[in-house]
Amino acid sequence: MNFIHKNENEKFSDTKTQVSELNNEANFENEKILEAIIFASSEPLSINDLKKSCPFIEDIDVSINNLMAFYSNRAVNLVKIKNTYAFRTSPYYSIHINQKVEKKVKLSKAAKETLAVIAYHQPVTRTEIEDIRGVSLHKGLIDTLLESNWVSIGKRRNTPGMPVTYITTNYFLDYFGLTTVKDLPNFKEMIEAGFSADVKVEEIES
Repeated sequence: MNFIHKNENEKFSDTKTQVSELNNEANFENEKILEAIIFASSEPLSINDLKKSCPFIEDIDVSINNLMAFYSNRAVNLVKIKNTYAFRTSPYYSIHINQKVEKKVKLSKAAKETLAVIAYHQPVTRTEIEDIRGVSLHKGLIDTLLESNWVSIGKRRNTPGMPVTYITTNYFLDYFGLTTVKDLPNFKEMIEAGFSADVKVEEIES
């Protein structure tokens, strides 16, 4: 037999509703905090970065996914770049943005080929790059790619001499609109994306 009176049931239901509303408000507030932090950052942020800034948020992954869903159909999207997150203009609306500074980075044919080798075979050593291309790398070529911020030094290979390896950076992924290296297009698409012409590195004015 149920001895709970109707009014007591109503009070219990009201309490559950209030708790649910408070939780929703707290989650919404957490999302706004993450939104502000990511927006204000000059560099994409990882989940660990966000956890350090917001240790009070219990499930940052859920909040991030909610934000990504919210911004998915807006002019500005919250995008994942490898293991980091950043706000980027939607490709559909980016053509309307003209307040930017263009700095042309001249990449030789050898540099473009080397960048492609690194992108598709990373982590890769200098010797491996030379073997794949069939020619020796001239002095300064790797330095040029490192200065472009599209390439960085990876872990040393556990072979005689412990040679360094080269990998692409998040900046490389960001520029080409990729989430991970697994999203790399085929070779023809890479050529159409800029590997057969002078590459332009665009920097948004502050």
